[in-house]
Formats: sequence, structure tokens, C-alpha cells
Amino acid sequence: MLDIKITAALTKKEKPADNILGFGRYFTDHMFVMDYDLGEGWHDPRIIPYGPIALDPSAMVFHYAQELFEGLKAYRCEDGHIQLFRPDKNIERMNNTCRRMCVPEVPADDALQAIKALVDYEKDWVPHSEGTSLYIRPFIIATEPQLGVHPSKKYQFIIILSPVGSYYAGGLDPVKICIERKYVRCVKGGTGEAKVGGNYAASLLGQKEAEARGYAQVLWLDGIERKYIDEVGAMNVFFVIDKTVITPSLADGNILPGVTRRSCIELLKKWGYNVEERKISIDEVIEAHKNGKLTESFGTGTAAVISPVGEYNDNGNVMIINDGKIGPVSQKLYDNLTALQWGKIEDDMGWIVKVN
Repeated sequence: MLDIKITAALTKKEKPADNILGFGRYFTDHMFVMDYDLGEGWHDPRIIPYGPIALDPSAMVFHYAQELFEGLKAYRCEDGHIQLFRPDKNIERMNNTCRRMCVPEVPADDALQAIKALVDYEKDWVPHSEGTSLYIRPFIIATEPQLGVHPSKKYQFIIILSPVGSYYAGGLDPVKICIERKYVRCVKGGTGEAKVGGNYAASLLGQKEAEARGYAQVLWLDGIERKYIDEVGAMNVFFVIDKTVITPSLADGNILPGVTRRSCIELLKKWGYNVEERKISIDEVIEAHKNGKLTESFGTGTAAVISPVGEYNDNGNVMIINDGKIGPVSQKLYDNLTALQWGKIEDDMGWIVKVN
């Protein structure tokens, strides 16, 4: 068990009103930090005032991108208690990414203790309004001051918190997605299944060009055949074709194994839906749309929970999904997931972890 030292901030920030939160714009008064040194392991866990990080200009994170991050949320329930949604799965994924990036793993119990301790200490920052939450961003960076391409011998594990509203300004309104044919996000054998900043950096140009055309995100195809669907920017993606819910398989290691993705699959199977995790080509989706069999599509992720897709654009070939409206599968998943997360229905899946 970690012996977490606490240094309180001398001054506190003014908390923003719930109706202006947006996503990732405001940060709490404190953060969690823990150091790693080769031969000593993880040590010196502490909660300190939120502020700039002092690093040597030669710190390896700047030069070789040895870093990773996670994202989850804390929710305030009607009775006032605060809870987390499946944090064990985020921690499991974080440590899977650690192995891929040659970063020392953080013991799962220690990571959960750190998250709960920081959220509890900053519990007044968990917003109260419907649809709001406290976003939790754990991350690890390589801090050894060394220019040389090898794993760092020093790291910092840091957790910061941000009160957030809806990820999309339009709320649950269906989004428009541009199918990306020019750029690729990752290839088999790369870091697609790891939650690392490099994956997102590689996606920025395609995302920027899509936004200039009025689209919210891009649908990425595999980096080798440029044929099979991977994921949508910051989300996993699902298609409802001929009453079957289909989502790309994780088998090739191109796709981030989303916690919300996993939860949706488990709920859908529980409800009796036919669910397939398999390779799905963009041509299959286009053909299903032509034949009227593509009735729904949606993205899943921690930030947006469920994001229904109302339109795909493939080099000018526009596919309108469900008349641009949210479909019944998306709506049912959103209603049930958010009700679980905010404690409005009984947790019969064993997914909720209470903070206090």
C-alpha cells in the first residue's frame, strides 16, 4: 500500500460553472506524482499542488516519445457519493501499454489507490450537473536526461484531473465522419493497440483536413491494405448491418481496446443482440448502405461515451445513416451506460468502484 504524502496548495482556484466546462479546459488544485528509478522501483508517491513540471531538456520523453496515458472519469451520484467506472480495465490497459513501450508497470493496486486518493482529495471539483464528470488523466513519461535510443532508467507517473461537460458541443447529436484514404494512423506490429501520444500525433493532419471540410473526425483504415476499418479518431466504431452489431476485431493490434467498447459488447450480448468482432472492410459498409442494410453506426469512448454517426463521406460519396438521427442501439447503450456511471440504476455487472 502506498504511503501518499500530501502537500496542500496555498491558494485555491475558482471553480468554473458546470455550464461552461467543455472538455479538458480546467484543472484541479492538485495532482499525483510518483517517481521511478532503475534499481529502486516506484517511490515517493505524493499529492502536490497542480503546476508546471521541471524536466531536463535532454529528458528522453522529448526526444524518443517514450510515454503513455490513460483516460477515465469520476461521477457524482444523486446521494453525493463519487464513483469510478471499471478503473481496473484502464489500469490493465495502461500496464499493457507499459510493456509495449518498455516502461515499468505500475502495480494495479497502487495505481487504483493513487486514483482514488487524488479524486477523494479533490472531491469538491467533481461537478454536480447532469452529464458532467471529473476526467482523470494518468500518464507516464520518461525523465532520464540522456540522448540515446534505449529505454529510460527514470520515469514519472502523474495523474491530473479536469472537470468536464460534454465532449461534443452538440451533445448526443449524430456526428459527421470523413473516411480517410490518404493518411494512415498505424500498421500491424506498430503501437495502434497502445495508448500513446504518437498515435494521436499521427492522426492530427487527417483530423485537421477533415475539420476544414466540416467533419467531426475521421474513420481510419488499416495501414497495409487500406481496406479494413480500424477506428474513428478518438473512438472505437460499431456498425449495425442487417440486425447484427459489428465492430472491428482487435486481433491485428491496430486498434485501441476501449473500455467503453468492451462494455458495449458485454451489454449487447447480455441483451441478446447478435454481436460480431471481426475484420470489416469499408467496401462492405458501402455496400450495406447501398442495400439499405446499414441502419446505424456509432463510436464509443470514455470522453463521449456513445457518439452516434449520422454521415460518412468517402471522397465525396456521402452516406447518410438513419436519416442523420440517433438509432435505437446507440440510444439504449448511452442510456444504460450513463445510468450505470451516475448510479441511477443498479450495477449488476460489477463495474462500479466507489471512491468515498
